[in-house]
Amino acid sequence: MAMLFLVRHGQASFGAENYDCLSDVGRQQARWLGEYFRDRGVEFRRVLAGSLVRQQDTAAEILAGMGVATPDIGTHAGLNEYDGEALYRCFTDGADHRAHQNGDYRDYWRTFRAAFQAWTEDRLTDMPETWAAFGDRMRGALTHATEGAAREDALLVVSSGGAIGRAVADLLGAPTATAIELNLQFRNTAFCEIIVGRGTQRLLSFNNVPHLDVAGRREALTFA
Repeated sequence: MAMLFLVRHGQASFGAENYDCLSDVGRQQARWLGEYFRDRGVEFRRVLAGSLVRQQDTAAEILAGMGVATPDIGTHAGLNEYDGEALYRCFTDGADHRAHQNGDYRDYWRTFRAAFQAWTEDRLTDMPETWAAFGDRMRGALTHATEGAAREDALLVVSSGGAIGRAVADLLGAPTATAIELNLQFRNTAFCEIIVGRGTQRLLSFNNVPHLDVAGRREALTFA
C-alpha cells in the first residue's frame, strides 16, 4: 500500500495584514519535519501543495530539510483553505477580523467557531464557496494526489487545517461537528498518515508532530 503524508502548513502570520506567509517559526517547523523524514529514509515519489504561499513554502522547506537539491512541487488549488476572512465577514456583517483577533483572542475564536457552524448549515449565503463544494474539491485533490501510486510509494501533500479536518472527517464518515473540531485541533506542520490502495484511502494516524515533541522544541507547537 502507498502512504500519503497529509501535512498542515507551518505557522503563518496570524493577526497580521497578510496571513498567507510563514513566520520564522513556521519555516523552522517545516525544516525540522523534513529532517525527520530524511532521518527515517523517507523519499517522496510525489509532492503536491495548494497554491497558497504558506502551503508552497512549507513544502519547499520540508524538502530543503530533507536535503532535496532540486525540489519538484506540484500545485493543486483543491488543497487550498476555505476563505476564513470571508467566513468571518459573512457571519459578523463585515466586522474587522484582525481587530478582533488582536483585541480579544478567545472571543474571536468563539465567534469564528459559531461562524464555521453556520457555514456548515448553509446559513451564510454570501460565502464564495459552500460547505459541500469545499468537501468535493478536497476529495478531488486527494484523488489527484494518489493517482497512479504504486505499492510502497510515499506521497507528500501540504494543505491547511480546515481542509485536512474536512478530509479526515469524510474518511471517517464523521459528522460535521467533528470536522470543525479537527480543524481547530490541528497543529502546524502536523501530519496525518493515509493508507492508499485499491481505490481506497484509510486513515492510519492523525495530528502527528514527532519532529516538535522533543526537548527544546515544545515552544514550537503552534495552532495558527
